[in-house]
Amino acid sequence: MAFLTFFIGSYTQFLSPEIVGSGDGISTVQLNEETGELSVLHTKKTINPSYLAISEDNKYLYCNTEVVEEENPVVQAYRINDDFSLEFMNEQPIKGGCPCHLEVLNNRVLVACYISGNMLEYPLDKSGNLKECTKNHQHSGSSINLERQEAPHAHHVATHPINGDVYVCDLGIDRVKAYEFVEVKLVPNLNKDIAIAKGGGPRHLVFDHDGGLGYVINELTSAISVLKNNAGIFEQIGAYESLPESYKDTPSASAIRIHPNGEFLYVANRKFDAITIFKIDGQVLELIDHKKTGGKEIREFNVSPSGKWLVACHQNSNDTSVFNIQDNGKLTEVYRTQEVKTPVCIAFLK
Repeated sequence: MAFLTFFIGSYTQFLSPEIVGSGDGISTVQLNEETGELSVLHTKKTINPSYLAISEDNKYLYCNTEVVEEENPVVQAYRINDDFSLEFMNEQPIKGGCPCHLEVLNNRVLVACYISGNMLEYPLDKSGNLKECTKNHQHSGSSINLERQEAPHAHHVATHPINGDVYVCDLGIDRVKAYEFVEVKLVPNLNKDIAIAKGGGPRHLVFDHDGGLGYVINELTSAISVLKNNAGIFEQIGAYESLPESYKDTPSASAIRIHPNGEFLYVANRKFDAITIFKIDGQVLELIDHKKTGGKEIREFNVSPSGKWLVACHQNSNDTSVFNIQDNGKLTEVYRTQEVKTPVCIAFLK
């Protein structure tokens, strides 16, 4: 019987009226590849580990503690033991408010901070430990939504699959900020910044396998911005609604994933609490389904490396749901558990 191991991050304490955590920290979870059932193996206590990133060699896990700057957020490093439990290694302070995403890249960890609108760079030593922050990339600007876009709000760090450029979605300024490596230094490249439709609020970004197309989910409109690579510079070439016309509440998109086979795109919307499924047909997206997920506040989900399973986290109903992905991209629920409280992030071993 085959098992797949992954990790779930959770909110553990109050962050805002919309985020009231009751979780325990980071859970190690096993998925039965035959039945879709989940088993919690271990739990590592820490504060609001709202996003997780795993090193390419599967030896280390990194997380941010999402709290306001006055409560001293940190980025943490853990060793993944043979039994998949986590062993704390070290941590470094985060100079920013509400760090909400991080990525491991080229022996460094990049952290996006929502409230302060910056991206921080932490080198790693040969043992996987975090070294002191070497660079604070501060964004600036605003956009047309006076309540949500009064300042920069960095939300997500993505890496181009071919050239290694780094792109940071900034909800507050309707731009995806671009960075590139000059020798070993990561530096901004304003010429590669990507303009997103005003008021969209870019939240997360995924690329296709060859890096020719990118897809941004916009939190404030729930629209998907389709980006095309033209001689190394991305431009928005189209937009698709991820909510049905019948939906009349305020949009609140939360996550986007591309299937490992490159044929399907999945988008999550809070309040509507569903995953919208698209078939990727060249540069066009074809709507397949709006799949209600049966929980409250679907914040994040992920697709297993095999492409067989989609696991979704419901922040406010404490549900972690497992869906079998059919050949046509549609989802069939096979398992649900409330063992992990306030789940908000899923990271599979590579």
